Amino acid sequence: MDLKIGYKKNNSIYSTNWDVVVIGAGAAGLMTSLELPSKLKILLLNRNTSKRSSSRWAQGGMAAVTRLEDTEDIHAFDTIKAGAGLCDHQAVKMFVENAPRLVERLLKLGMEFDRTSGKLSTTLEAAHSHRRVLHVKDRTGKALVDVLNDQVDQRENVLHQRGIRVTQIWVEKEKCLGVQVLDGPLLRWIHSKAVVLATGGGGHLFANTTNPTQAAGEGIALGWRAGAVIEDLEFFQFHPTALQLDGAPSFLISEALRGEGAVLVDAFGTSPVDHLEGKDLASRDQVSRALFKVMQKQQVDHISLDLKSIDVEDVEERFPSIFQRCRELGLEPLKELIPVAPAAHYWMGGVSTNLKAETSIKGLFALGEVACTGLHGANRLASNSLMECLVFANQMRDIKLNDSRSGNDLIGSTIDIQSNLSFFHEKGSKFLEEEIEKLRNLCWRQAGVDRSQKGMSVAFSTVKRDYENLLKEPLLNLVFNQSKNEIHRFDEIARRDLNLLIDLSNRQIASLLMLEACLFRQESRGGHFRDDFPCSVPFWKCHTRQVKGKTIHTRPVSDISAYSRNF
Repeated sequence: MDLKIGYKKNNSIYSTNWDVVVIGAGAAGLMTSLELPSKLKILLLNRNTSKRSSSRWAQGGMAAVTRLEDTEDIHAFDTIKAGAGLCDHQAVKMFVENAPRLVERLLKLGMEFDRTSGKLSTTLEAAHSHRRVLHVKDRTGKALVDVLNDQVDQRENVLHQRGIRVTQIWVEKEKCLGVQVLDGPLLRWIHSKAVVLATGGGGHLFANTTNPTQAAGEGIALGWRAGAVIEDLEFFQFHPTALQLDGAPSFLISEALRGEGAVLVDAFGTSPVDHLEGKDLASRDQVSRALFKVMQKQQVDHISLDLKSIDVEDVEERFPSIFQRCRELGLEPLKELIPVAPAAHYWMGGVSTNLKAETSIKGLFALGEVACTGLHGANRLASNSLMECLVFANQMRDIKLNDSRSGNDLIGSTIDIQSNLSFFHEKGSKFLEEEIEKLRNLCWRQAGVDRSQKGMSVAFSTVKRDYENLLKEPLLNLVFNQSKNEIHRFDEIARRDLNLLIDLSNRQIASLLMLEACLFRQESRGGHFRDDFPCSVPFWKCHTRQVKGKTIHTRPVSDISAYSRNF
């Protein structure tokens, strides 16, 4: 069964009865495509025509126990401590026990981690008590995605299609039956027996971020509209050290530099994190808040990172991407201080899943940053996320599919319709682009590192009003009301505007859900800090849950310990 040959013959992905549609081609989507049974017909959809993904941008590495002095219990303890009381212990247990096995799996697939004297090289990152972060220089994510891409290309049962955007999840009677897609000028439906969300996170909802443009909460919006349970969206990790230069986009300066000896210094040359347990390697939420407070107090837009104390030999070879980027911007890292500031980096919350990656909707699965598995709690332990993609993708070997009715039975004879709808505004598509930037700035100001009731309430009301107005657009309404047998065709201007309308509406939904969760949790914990509720409260040791049509509520933490040691 070579789908690539079949596709070339039929010249259409719409003539195939797909077993699984995977949305997203980062580490989670690629590994899922590899782990699914080879007898299944898999369609891997990537809205990008390029190779961009958050996974590819990941610098630091992948956490797993590979050294004799380390143990899985200690890795679990570090994960739970960083998670600030909200890690589900069964998820942590499954993760730490499977991570070493997945390292072996990657090596067999062709992953070439850095080595020292023939042994796997590991580094130390924030809140880890041992050196357990495997890496490929400072390009671990790129190396991982390249290996997985090569493997997917060799699989006869997987068809990888770029430039196709999923616009809705098809759900009937709480069962997932496929997806709606915007494929060039065409809007239409694809039937499948299961759908996997692997769309990444939402850092680009904020003005300052280390994430690529497409990491804008699209999977959260798709899942919520489909009726899936969403959890813990108030918990966003702000990486302490993103490059901060006027006119230059944020660029991640890996924590591994601090793991090798780099230190943070303020405008007076003193440490802004000296008061923290762990100092420069305290958890990311603590370091980001410490930097933010010092920047406010000293009225500056950055803190500095000093690399001169690093004692690693060949430091430039270990961190080539960082050195190259700094020099492109006129900085000499070993001679000058690097200006850095916190930026949105990783979303702990997402579409709620069990340990099999199953959501609350039968046949809909979620993996990677779009999912909330219970592993990360209120704050992700550094470098656990890439490995989480692999561990949970590995569970897809035992996937349960929905019934076997064909797409032809469900969709019937299709009707091709030339749409004459368009987006009318005096500024045209520029208006939508400006609205996206306004929303990003609003989220950064009111729901960034430091939050308050007043600011978030105003932001919530503003975004809600804008979203309700946007829903009145006929072009967007067509998407949400299209019949399963209809194929709508758009001219180039309408297609471009529809893409922007979908992008803005998804961002608005994701932002509204995040703001609602932030307002609901009246405490500070992990990646969620409120200056009007600056302390953690035992009452709030629980997960937040949001479902379309229901009031936001909570669920208890699954914290029954399954470990040999008493945490």
